Amino acid sequence: MLLLQCRNIKKDFGIHHVLKSATFDLEEGERVGLVGKNGAGKTTLVNIIAGTIQPDAGELIWHRKDVRIGYLRQSVYYTADILNELNKEFLHISSELGVSKVYKWQAERIEFLSGGERTKLALAHIWSSNPSFLILDEPTNHLDLQGVQWLIDELKKYQGTILVISHDRYFLDQTVDRIIEIDGGTIEEYRGNYTFYRKEKRKRYESQLHAYMIQEKTMKELESNIRQLKEWSRKAHRDSTKKRVKTGNKMGTKEYYRVKAKKMDKQVKSKIKRLEKLKKEGIKRPDEEPEVFFAFNHVGTYGKRVLEASNIRKCFGSRVLFEKSSFYINRGERVGIFGPNGCGKTTLVKALLGRESIEGSLFVSPSVSIGYISQDILDLERDERALDLLSKVSRKEQGRIRTMLANLGLNETLLNKPLKCLSAGERTKLKLADLLIREYELLILDEPTNHLDLYTMEQLEEALEQYEGTILLITHDRYMLEKICNKLLVFENNQVYRFESGLADYLKKESIKDNAETRDNGLTREEARMIIENRITEVLGRLSELEPDTPEYQELDAEFKELIEERNNYRD
Repeated sequence: MLLLQCRNIKKDFGIHHVLKSATFDLEEGERVGLVGKNGAGKTTLVNIIAGTIQPDAGELIWHRKDVRIGYLRQSVYYTADILNELNKEFLHISSELGVSKVYKWQAERIEFLSGGERTKLALAHIWSSNPSFLILDEPTNHLDLQGVQWLIDELKKYQGTILVISHDRYFLDQTVDRIIEIDGGTIEEYRGNYTFYRKEKRKRYESQLHAYMIQEKTMKELESNIRQLKEWSRKAHRDSTKKRVKTGNKMGTKEYYRVKAKKMDKQVKSKIKRLEKLKKEGIKRPDEEPEVFFAFNHVGTYGKRVLEASNIRKCFGSRVLFEKSSFYINRGERVGIFGPNGCGKTTLVKALLGRESIEGSLFVSPSVSIGYISQDILDLERDERALDLLSKVSRKEQGRIRTMLANLGLNETLLNKPLKCLSAGERTKLKLADLLIREYELLILDEPTNHLDLYTMEQLEEALEQYEGTILLITHDRYMLEKICNKLLVFENNQVYRFESGLADYLKKESIKDNAETRDNGLTREEARMIIENRITEVLGRLSELEPDTPEYQELDAEFKELIEERNNYRD
């Protein structure tokens, strides 16, 4: 049953055409992922659907009048007034998400909420309102592992309609069965999850490119035929003016060549008409997927030890974030900072940067230059233009930044806009560009993928793999954490400690203590199921790339069947 029809939705911001003709339908109970490049108009479209902004043209046709929309925006902020709006359902859900005893909070506690805690409170508010239609704009931004998995589980149980914007590949694979892509202001639809969408999009591209190349060959042949026919026609016209010409053993006439020239002229017109039609209405060359070329500058080789903490402690009033914590990081290591929302990950990063006081001994090598990306995209002057930021660096650096911004999809028009008019993703890219042109030996990245489109995120991931310096990474993106980091700084039981391996090994050996039932292998039921689900996604991806009659395919297929059986054992 239809819930909503969007017909020819158009929205401009000044001379910037965001949505040109967005047309699609939503059925009741559908689970739809909305994807596209940064600035493509994803947030604009969901704001139109939510009624917070009006389209310039087109219409929304609702087939139900009692739709209750639960809308999670990218940025959520709270004041102490939230403490006056608590209810039983909200408290229950927030506790499930790991934000417990909210009713005991003091007003000053609100000022120190992490990004993940704000998102969890927003989710609790939305769920407690019992919506029939969920609109989620980057819901996994800032969320820890527990929060992401809670959201996945709840969405699987949810009976209403879901429209979600997300760059989290794992999350999309687990929660949606249809993808709507905004490209060039118009809509392209794909039936399936994110993995299917990526494969199908590639197939469509290759099919269209093949058809285009055939068309190009046909057009070249037509052009060659037209040139030849024109030459023959000119010769026939010349011969038709001669008194007598020899044609084999017979003598020709003017009329013969006039007829011949007329016939060729007709063929020329026919082929020109066909050629013009192909140029005007034929198959267009498909656009290549946007590529972002990140290139970190060469880093030097300085001392082995980059930083070292000894018996450090951090409190906010009576609240202890961490204490009795000691660890070290060596040059060239790739370390993920891992722990639940509100445990103090960002606070520790600020202490490393000298922006937050901390008890104990915290050594950071003075010879190491540090590049830092915060999770706060709003720390740029909103009325300032991107070009104004360029004026703060040398002319040589300006050229390099302009090239980088162009590779990131930020053209001259966007650079002239006030930062407040740029999307969250575009502002994030602007911050990345400044980071990338400098020769930093240590990169501290706090949720660097927040607000980035999937294409940019995957390119950043590849660049970080090639980076030769030291990396400290905070991210909720499971794929990136497993791919980039081979060490962890773990926040657990109000302590920070070094774990000598990556996320997969940590999940196998350590309990996250989410109050779920613990199994014999040391993992909670939820953790074990998450590992299985992740592996199922990986196996399905590999199977789609292999021929069924290969030994590797048979081996993976057998593993897939075992994983399905194992997953079923973890169902309630």
